[in-house]
Formats: sequence, structure tokens, C-alpha cells
Amino acid sequence: MSGDSEALPSTMRAWLWTTAAGGLEKNLHLSESAIRPGQQLHEDQVVVQVISMSLNPADYKVPEMGLTAKLIISTPSSPGIDFCGRVVAMGSEVKDFTLGQLVFGCLGRPRQFGPLAEYTVCPSQSIAPLPKGLDPDIAASIGVAGGTAYQVLEPPATAGDRIFINGGSGGVGMFCIQIAKILGWHVTTTCSTRNVVLCHDLGADEVIDYSKVDVVQTLKEMGPVFSRVLENVGTPENLYRECHHFLRPGCTFVQVTATITSAARQLIQPGFLGGGKRKLDLVVLASKQSSLIQLGDWIQEGKIKVIIDSTFEFEDAIKAYEKLRTHRARGKIVVHVAEKP
Repeated sequence: MSGDSEALPSTMRAWLWTTAAGGLEKNLHLSESAIRPGQQLHEDQVVVQVISMSLNPADYKVPEMGLTAKLIISTPSSPGIDFCGRVVAMGSEVKDFTLGQLVFGCLGRPRQFGPLAEYTVCPSQSIAPLPKGLDPDIAASIGVAGGTAYQVLEPPATAGDRIFINGGSGGVGMFCIQIAKILGWHVTTTCSTRNVVLCHDLGADEVIDYSKVDVVQTLKEMGPVFSRVLENVGTPENLYRECHHFLRPGCTFVQVTATITSAARQLIQPGFLGGGKRKLDLVVLASKQSSLIQLGDWIQEGKIKVIIDSTFEFEDAIKAYEKLRTHRARGKIVVHVAEKP
């Protein structure tokens, strides 16, 4: 083992939940003596002392799945997926990092030892070095949203390809617009009136204000011009069913946000019975170190802007989740777990 995990405190401060009935934020409690993770490290694992973490809808959606959640996450559990912090212990096979190194990362999905705590533990391939000069709040906001956007936009477009991104002002959507432009796509997206300027500023070529027009009808009027459709929102409900009117033959409708029921229905309902007539891909994030490194480089180079909606101190984490629940955040919500270096 590189670094003595046993020399670290055996307990930590952490926000914990054992049930999410009635809403995760209503069940969170701050423990001053939670068990610290990583006391018996696997050879490829690292313990990270958390500086900042950011919130994602999956933080509460997965725990609120009831009995299914219990099969996925052991409790008591700390919420969170995305984080930035400092390496404080490493397994024997970890060679790419050093003790004290600043890193950022993504757990991929909610797990027992999420980063709304003083320490988290993860495989070394789930973290990347913090680029020089990058603020920990920004780095902690990259993982889920940036990784998902990067994953669904590969492979790069060819000249003239057009993409429609439903929901350009959300966490994933904002990354999607910017990455799509880097990769050469012509971007059309949707948002509400207050975010039209933001989406244009991020690089969108065309912005549809869903509060003023019928999105599906507007897309139909454009004809089958898009090489990919990326669904981040879940509404309008007929977007996939009608996508053959605006998505080119042989091209793919990519679904990021979907309930289990709606996803199953879309996958099994044939086109002649009212289902979609284009290929459907349901995205499950595969967190990759290479993606984190590329995203960090683009942000450091100024090619991608990360929008922070608001920041909260550790003691105010419940307020952060209440803000997330409003669906009114424009950008990422960050919680400070420890002081920045």
C-alpha cells in the first residue's frame, strides 16, 4: 500500500442517509463520527480527501428508488458522485498519482461512500490530475455532466453534420453544446426564454424557446436534417415517436434522461404501433480517466466554460439539495467540504 491508510482518522464528518422516503434531503443527517472509507484498500483504489463536490439529479433519484436502491447502495450512505480533492492513500498497484496530489473525479453512479463527506474512495481510473490553476469548484462539476456529454458525442461529426440537443441549459446540455462545437457539429438546442442568450453564448447555432413554440412541430418543419438527436429532458413525450420527421435515416436518437418505464416502452414498442422509427440508444455513463483528462484540458484552455449556479458550505448541504430539487439551477450546484488549497 502506498501511503498509510491506517494513519488517517478512522471516522469522519459525513452527511448520511439510510432511507430516502419522502425525499433524500428530508432524510439527510450530519454525522460527526461516520466510518471513513478505504480502511482496507484494494490494490487499485485511492482515498481522496474531498475539497468540493457537485450535485447531480441521480444523487436523489437513485436513493428514492425504494427497494431497488437498497440493492444498488449499501447504507448508511453519503450522497454524491462528482468531486475534487487530495489523494491521501493509495493501493499498492496505483502508480500514476502521488500522496497530496490534487485530483478530480467521478464515481460513475451513487455509491455508499459518496463525496458529501470528508473522504471518498474510488478506483484510480475514476480520477485525473487537477489541471494547473483550475478551481476545485469547477473541477468538481465536470464528472457526470461532462463525461456523459463527451460519451454521447463520440465519434466526432463530419463537416455539415447537425445535432439537436433537447435541453441546452442543464448540466449535461451546457457541456453538450460546447463539446459538439469543438467536434464540429452544427448545434440546435432548446431552453426557456431566460436561457436563450446563455445557450447562444455557449455556442449554439440555433435556439428553440420551448415556452413560446411547439418543439416537435418546429423540428418537423425543418425536415430530416439532423444526424443525431440528444434527449436530456424527457419532454415533450412524443419527441422520440416523431423523430423520424427530423432525424435522418440510419441516424441515432440518444436518450440521456429516462425513467425505467418510459425507456422500456420506447425500446420494445415497434414503429408500426406508434413507437419510434429510428435507432434508440439509452446512455449509461462509463466514467473514464481519459475523458476526464480531455475535459480538464479543454476547460483549462478556455474551450469549455463550466457554469456554477451556486455554492453552499458543508453545513448547508440540505439547502443545496433543496435548490437542486427546484429544477431552476442554471449550471452546477457545488458544496464546499473543506477549504481550498
